Amino acid sequence: MSISKMTISDRYFSNSNMTRLRKVMSVISIVLFMSSVMLVAVKGFNWGLDFTGGVVAEVQLSDQVTKDALKTKLDTAFQQDVQVVGMAEQDRWTIRYSQLTDAPQPNLVDALSSVSDQVKVLNSSVVGPQVGQDMVDQGGLAVLVCFLMIMLYLSVRFEWRLALGALAAIIYDVTLILGLFAFTQFEFNLTVLAAVLAILGYSLNDSIIIADRVREMLRGNPNGDTDNLLNESVKATFSRTMVTSGTTLITVSALWLLGGAALQGFAIALVVGIVSGTWSSVSVGITLPKLLGLQPCHYQVKPPVEVEGEYP
Repeated sequence: MSISKMTISDRYFSNSNMTRLRKVMSVISIVLFMSSVMLVAVKGFNWGLDFTGGVVAEVQLSDQVTKDALKTKLDTAFQQDVQVVGMAEQDRWTIRYSQLTDAPQPNLVDALSSVSDQVKVLNSSVVGPQVGQDMVDQGGLAVLVCFLMIMLYLSVRFEWRLALGALAAIIYDVTLILGLFAFTQFEFNLTVLAAVLAILGYSLNDSIIIADRVREMLRGNPNGDTDNLLNESVKATFSRTMVTSGTTLITVSALWLLGGAALQGFAIALVVGIVSGTWSSVSVGITLPKLLGLQPCHYQVKPPVEVEGEYP
């Protein structure tokens, strides 16, 4: 192969290096996965008001009120981390806070009057604990249904070893996101759940791209070495994967930086999921099938069996 026709992955990753790299990545993935599971089990999540219940109010204040001053006053008055989000109109704000049962809470209008000479509550609603629990149940059901549909799709499209590898990569990506939110105690709300569902699809796409190439390699090289064929599959999809993930990360990073506090959790989950999806498609998606004994013979078409004496 001439230098001019060599891809980036051909220049820097030989088959032996790729095999060692995949093994190292797999060990790191196992450590991260187990750590994430432990964090979720021990620390749990910092559930948002969408799941725990609380008060959501839309208010109109004086133009000169700043977000920092408003949040500082409300945090002190309500003795909790109050969410303050500015709206498109300069004088309008969305305020979210939990309803504490162990202590009386001040009136919202009274608390706002100390920072603004004009206070008008445009809308106010209370999300009860039962509604929050229903949201948790429905969110979990949505994730479960997605997993079941993905399992059905993979079982039809790929040989069971490749299908299991792709499914394991998806589970790894979701677990890593959950572990991050358990570790950092970032608020876990409906936008984060939406990001998790989006990553399910993104990770599936990453895994399918490389699994398709693995299948082609195994079919076209019946006598080939499995490790080498897996490495060639990774190198063949390397450039496309990097370009796709890179451009997506640029977009999501802009959302993270410019979207404000309301979209921070959503953007963080997407960034971690995109990076993890690219990583796991190699460290989990094709390494697990190899450990399960994937061979080229599993994708060779078997000739029909002729029954002796069936024809005269």
